[in-house]
Amino acid sequence: GLGNKFLANIREVDAIVHVVRCFENGDIIHVEGSVDPMRDVETINMELILSDLEIVERAIDRTAKAAKSDKSLLAKVEVLEKVKAALDEGKCARAIGLSEDEAALIEESRLLTMKPIIYVANVSEDEVGGSYEENEGYQKLKAHAASEGSEIIAVSAQIEAEIAELEGEEKKAFLADLGIEESGLDKLIKSGYSLLGLISFLTAGPKEVRAWTITKGTKAPQAAGKIISDFERGFIRAEVVSFDDLVREGDRNKVKEKGLLRSEGKDYVMQDGDIVEFLFNV
Repeated sequence: GLGNKFLANIREVDAIVHVVRCFENGDIIHVEGSVDPMRDVETINMELILSDLEIVERAIDRTAKAAKSDKSLLAKVEVLEKVKAALDEGKCARAIGLSEDEAALIEESRLLTMKPIIYVANVSEDEVGGSYEENEGYQKLKAHAASEGSEIIAVSAQIEAEIAELEGEEKKAFLADLGIEESGLDKLIKSGYSLLGLISFLTAGPKEVRAWTITKGTKAPQAAGKIISDFERGFIRAEVVSFDDLVREGDRNKVKEKGLLRSEGKDYVMQDGDIVEFLFNV
């Protein structure tokens, strides 16, 4: 079992990453005695479903009582009943296609099976270059992910452990030997950002370069406030250059010479990879 404490902890997260074994190795024994990715997914899903069912049943009882004196709660009861029916059938709540308004009504319940999920197929070292596509277990997991609109990426945990020990050119050479362009961790981070609607902008000074995470659609003053609240309150403008432009030109002076350094106002919507200097007055 996953344990109540663990389940309570993951109720607080925005998304779930489910690592699923898709490789055979006699030296690494599976707790069930065999490798079956879909069985493992179904086992975990059932634990999440049962936990959610307990939460939903309590919420229905509580909300139905309150609805006797507050009719506005009847819509919430209706959504909870719809979710309960799906959970009773062994379905995840995210699979029933609630509208945004319906999902908002039950958001406070923090249902585990409503959370978006990324499946990480843990494949063998030999398959990480792309041959995992021929892995039957991976194919079944991929089809399952597609059926519920979830992300899937393939990694080799063993390879990732080796990559974690490398840096710079040594890391690049290792990846090239494997026939891959980026590590599994990098793929997972990108998938996570995409799933949650996140982007990064950078600030650069003499002592450090730092990345800041914001949601897509964030405007410049609010992005500035991520650094220090005074920056948002006293925002004047943002001096912006794209990461790709800076890499291509080599330094900030060349960027300025070519007119690639932009001055943006309070309505500017931040873009992924923006390198920014905020001007403010407090």
